[in-house]
Amino acid sequence: MQLHFSPSMRSITISSNNGFIDLMKIKVAACHISYRTLFHTILVLAFLLPFVFILTAVVTLEGVNKCSSLDCLGRRLGPRLLGRADNSARLVKDFYNILNEVKTGEIPSSLKLPDSFDQMVSSMKDNQYDAKTFALMLKGMMQKFEKEVRESKFAELMNKHFAASSIPKGINCLSLRLTDEYSSNAHARKQLPPPELLPMLSDNSYHHFILSTDNILAASVVVASTVQSSQRPEKIVFHVITDKKTYAGMHSWFALNPPSPAIVEVKGLHQFDWLTRENVPVLEAVESQNGIRDYYHGNHLLGANLSDTNPHKFASKLQSRSPKYISLLNHIRIYIPELFPNLEKVVFLDDDVVVQRDLSPLWEIDMNGKVNGAVETCRGEDDWVMSKHLKNYFNFSHPLIAGHLDPDECAWAYGMNVFDLRTWRTSNIRETYHSWLKENLRSNMTMWKLGTLPPALIAFKGHVYPIDPAWHMLGLGYQTSTNVEDVKTAAVIHYNGQSKPWLEIGFEHLRPFWNKYVNYSNDFVRNCNIMDL
Repeated sequence: MQLHFSPSMRSITISSNNGFIDLMKIKVAACHISYRTLFHTILVLAFLLPFVFILTAVVTLEGVNKCSSLDCLGRRLGPRLLGRADNSARLVKDFYNILNEVKTGEIPSSLKLPDSFDQMVSSMKDNQYDAKTFALMLKGMMQKFEKEVRESKFAELMNKHFAASSIPKGINCLSLRLTDEYSSNAHARKQLPPPELLPMLSDNSYHHFILSTDNILAASVVVASTVQSSQRPEKIVFHVITDKKTYAGMHSWFALNPPSPAIVEVKGLHQFDWLTRENVPVLEAVESQNGIRDYYHGNHLLGANLSDTNPHKFASKLQSRSPKYISLLNHIRIYIPELFPNLEKVVFLDDDVVVQRDLSPLWEIDMNGKVNGAVETCRGEDDWVMSKHLKNYFNFSHPLIAGHLDPDECAWAYGMNVFDLRTWRTSNIRETYHSWLKENLRSNMTMWKLGTLPPALIAFKGHVYPIDPAWHMLGLGYQTSTNVEDVKTAAVIHYNGQSKPWLEIGFEHLRPFWNKYVNYSNDFVRNCNIMDL
């Protein structure tokens, strides 16, 4: 290509290299632009145009999409100046429209869903699916994996429920060996407490604790931790209540391992004259009615629609179907005033607690005429454990519940309770408890599902004195996010929930607080292979 300027500089001719063909002839009007300016403009264009084409080629070859430096500005602008804008945004929008289209559509039965990402890529490559088929395949894979994860979660919850409801081999062994010891060893049968200490069982100058359990190892931890944490252990009297089958083994343990200087009394349910069918009619009905027994002991998955619930709700339902909730030992606390007619103030402890501080100040609390000193569970830093209201326990679609209870009323906790028995005996708490139990049975258990706390929430309504939450820390048996520093400072820690510390499903970081009070040097414990987990 050649440029030819006329002698007068009024025309410019662009011709081919052979000089025979004139490609373009430009006439310049002197009145509009100077020759010198036009000359310089053409020189600049002739210099820049090759670079523009080179940059365009580089962008095309390298596929540069993003660039932040000034040097790359030409690479980004070059394609746009030539009408070649980036289409990625439009492609994303188109694919989003396709996903919306298949969102409600059915997945063809002929479409084979891959089991992994690699299989999906290979299938796409081999079959050359269009975008809609790819979207359907993606939807099918997601639904398939969600279903498998959901089923696995429910299976895990069922297995955990069975593990929580079972008796570990070592604990069963301990009960059997101690029962055998009771029949063969006179020391295991000795009177508890000794005759000279019997008056202390009804002496209200002592601090009386009541524990109801059929778990010998758990009972030993509750008693040992209470005594070891007390500043005045010689003032402690423990009343341990157990069932008939466990009585001999429980008696043997405390006869052979007395927690001196504290006093321990062990009594079986069969030894209380007051516990008759006439006095406890509802509990007899609960234990004998086939429908109730099937609910607690039957197939928990039979008739259950898992698609209509979530794992958290399913876990709560499983916990409410623990067989312990139809055990008289679990209901026994409502009869404490009658079982211990000479006592005035007691502290009731569950068998899954550990005492870490002296509890004698509890007897100094003025409860202002209330019966039940308990920690409220509707306020606190832990949004899961300390967020319980009555709506968490009752079915407020039932007219009786809706007509008598406030769904936003604060709930409180069993596990560590201070009971003023003198005031209790002047109330109708027990009668109210029985009345509502009967109503729930008549309504086929549609008013509440979860154990003995709901009827107690009704029976003790207006009789609860809130105590400082530092006395009773809950939730160590059903969540892993428990703050260990808070555990260290709590007076009583409660492993409420399925993950008890004596089970393999217990939380590893919380178990040492319980293990600390297990007598692993005891011959019966060692022979039953109960080891520090």
